[in-house]
Amino acid sequence: MLTVPTLDKLRELRLHGMVKAFEEQLAGTEFGELSFEERLGVMVDRELIERENRRLKSRLRAAKLRQQACMEDIDYRHPRGLDKSLMMSLYTCQWIREHLNILITGPTGVGKSFIACAFGHRSCLSGFKVLYFRGPRLFQDIALARGDGRYNKVMNTIAKTHVIVIDDWGLSSLTDQEQRDFLEILEDRHGIHSTIISSQVPLEHWHELMENPTLSDAILDRLIHNAYKINLEGDSMRKIKSKLT
Repeated sequence: MLTVPTLDKLRELRLHGMVKAFEEQLAGTEFGELSFEERLGVMVDRELIERENRRLKSRLRAAKLRQQACMEDIDYRHPRGLDKSLMMSLYTCQWIREHLNILITGPTGVGKSFIACAFGHRSCLSGFKVLYFRGPRLFQDIALARGDGRYNKVMNTIAKTHVIVIDDWGLSSLTDQEQRDFLEILEDRHGIHSTIISSQVPLEHWHELMENPTLSDAILDRLIHNAYKINLEGDSMRKIKSKLT
């Protein structure tokens, strides 16, 4: 039989999805009634699914999301200001195609990071490249990159990523240099890609987090006016879950 050398050639071509589908067809009887074209179509479909699964795993691995979160697991049972119709609209990821941002604010424990990571996960599922940063670490990493000659490479990577998630932004005030770096990031991405930010600080106080008012105006202009705003409120989800257990 020619099946063994055929399988070997498929493996050599790295058509692993077609290998699995071919092996299933050889082992099963349910494919006997299908025509050659139909059986070939099944193999091609399986290869496409396998490749997309590999690409998805690669995107999720590269994103380095802080939490394993997905939008289907967002809890709407407890009141915290979540607009379910808005969330369902954002589920489509049209906001990414329109190059819009998402700003999530609210007190500690109310679920900002989970929701930000859920948006990141959904973005990966939809084929977009994502990078996750914690606010304080982002500027530390940029400072280190400036010192060891990787600054342009790091900034180019951020600029080209479809969606960046900046979590816990505003835990401390931004220095003049951090503001300049942040403005550079936003300028490269404005109208081209999307940014998700979560923060404990209400939007109306973001200006106070930056020492240079001219730079802060430019930063907020690129962030706020083209963004969906989700303001969470209520008790800590951790506290709520501890009461239920």
